[in-house]
Amino acid sequence: MMMGGFGFGGQGARRGHPDEEMFGSVYDQKVVRRLLPYIWPFKRLAFIAAAAMLIYTGTQVAIPWLVGTTIDGYITSGDLVGLTWMFGVFVAIAGVNLVMNFTQQFLMEKIGQGILYNLRRDVFHHVQKQSVSFYDKTEVGRMMSRVQGDVGQLQEFAALVVMTLGEMLGLVGIVIALLLMDLQLGLTTMIVLPLLAVTMVVWQPLMRRAFMEVRRTISVVNGELNQNLTGVRVVQAMNRQERNMERFYSLNHTHLSANLRTGRLGAGLMPPVDILTAVAIGLALYFGARMISGGEMEVGVLIAFILYIQRFFDPIRNLTMMYTQLQRSMASGSRIFDLLDWQPDLVDAEDAETLTQISGEVEFRNVSFSYLPGEDVLKDVSLRIAPGEVAAVVGPTGAGKTTLVSLMARFYDVEQGRGAVLVDGHDVRDVVRSSLSKQMSMVLQEPYLFSGTVRENIKYNHTEASDEQMIEAARAVGAHEFITDLDEGYDTFLAERGMNLSQGQRQLISFARAIVADPKILILDEATANIDSYTELLIQRALAELLKGRTAVVIAHRLSTIRGADKIVVLNFGEVMEVGNHEQLMARDGLYAHLYQMNYAAIDEPLPVSTNGANAP
Repeated sequence: MMMGGFGFGGQGARRGHPDEEMFGSVYDQKVVRRLLPYIWPFKRLAFIAAAAMLIYTGTQVAIPWLVGTTIDGYITSGDLVGLTWMFGVFVAIAGVNLVMNFTQQFLMEKIGQGILYNLRRDVFHHVQKQSVSFYDKTEVGRMMSRVQGDVGQLQEFAALVVMTLGEMLGLVGIVIALLLMDLQLGLTTMIVLPLLAVTMVVWQPLMRRAFMEVRRTISVVNGELNQNLTGVRVVQAMNRQERNMERFYSLNHTHLSANLRTGRLGAGLMPPVDILTAVAIGLALYFGARMISGGEMEVGVLIAFILYIQRFFDPIRNLTMMYTQLQRSMASGSRIFDLLDWQPDLVDAEDAETLTQISGEVEFRNVSFSYLPGEDVLKDVSLRIAPGEVAAVVGPTGAGKTTLVSLMARFYDVEQGRGAVLVDGHDVRDVVRSSLSKQMSMVLQEPYLFSGTVRENIKYNHTEASDEQMIEAARAVGAHEFITDLDEGYDTFLAERGMNLSQGQRQLISFARAIVADPKILILDEATANIDSYTELLIQRALAELLKGRTAVVIAHRLSTIRGADKIVVLNFGEVMEVGNHEQLMARDGLYAHLYQMNYAAIDEPLPVSTNGANAP
């Protein structure tokens, strides 16, 4: 199933392009109900903001009425004392207007930021809990883009609700004022409303499609920018700069055209509204002047009428814009809460046991496993690794090697009835995963370092480790010397992914991070595949010491690592084909011997002598 278009289960109505701007209904009860717990902590601030909004709206509506009253009651009669009092009233209302406007806007911003903070915290916490299978099905970059955009959009929801309420109350107040001042003239000036309604009905869907097109085109532009920056080495190596520039210009121009069309539609709303405003004012002046001539109306009332008509169309225009924003907020909220409803595949059982200290025995008991139904990656695998034993896992690509160690680390769970993975006799499905992971470390083929200091990276999950333990771990893997040569030593700040270090240096720090907590089980998933021969030599020297007293499972293509293993497990098509040490398996002349002859033996062969004349004696 796909959720929100980017990789998790959800409602089919929201399937589609992952970066397409989605519009929901203006009011979605499910979203509002789920959002209330995030608003509730700010209920006091929301109440004050709503009260401030009501007062602010009241002052806005009262001003034209007061203008008319002042003209008819004090200016036409020359009552300077009364006029002075009215001046004071206007100043007081302006002051109240200023304070209430500032109060409601500041409080709504504070509430919005608080909602954003709590939502982002909960989403990050929830995503961190997801199992590896979640990320197997999810494009992380698009998920980040969607979550950031949706959370930011949902932040505006509370403010939009209050603003919408304010505009609607203002509109109602203006209508009531017009009808109270003169029912006949009020109804006459409102005959333009059907024309305004038609304008809005035509304009709103056009604007909605325009917004969607802008969102779609910026998504394409960002995707193109991302892949060209990420793959800059390939771009330059293949000399694709000019062609990439042409493609980017084309995509960027499409985005420009979409924005200009949106701008034209946005600007296109103003002339009809202004024309209808002018028509309404013209009607008020024409019929109002005749009523004044007949003594049915005073001048101040007509002026107040005109002021109200000028203000009448502003709330309608604003409500139309808010309508689209509310649709987007509701759709964003729906996607966010769908994500928060996604349950992790791996959850500790209620009666899960905590492993306090393990010896390191690992057993696979008739394990079959598949990522997709009906396509087994492992088939009835049975294997026992004794405490302190070094087991190498070899086999062709796709044999199931990484899946084997992933089940050990409990990145995935074996389905009930399809075997079991045991550590010290405990089914890993029945233990607290964090208690297992604390006693197990893994070094991957591609070292991943985080932005931060060398110290923070080595102590990443074990901040309680002392500096002595950190340095001892670095010495054990041969990393201490190059770390101390860095500008700030262990306090040197590493760039994203540790790009200011060499590949080998990054891998050495990964090794140090893996052993700083003295794990009982160490998994090396082709950890020496991408490093140079010198760094591999350092690691090979360290491994003899590192693996003492530890159970180790090593996936490797390097002959030296495999030869020294106590046990070599040969996998093919998810099945265990052979088990034994190097000499035993070579004597069997089976799959291992065949792989060795084809791949591993070539590693020990000397490089061919160049036939280039420059190297001839």
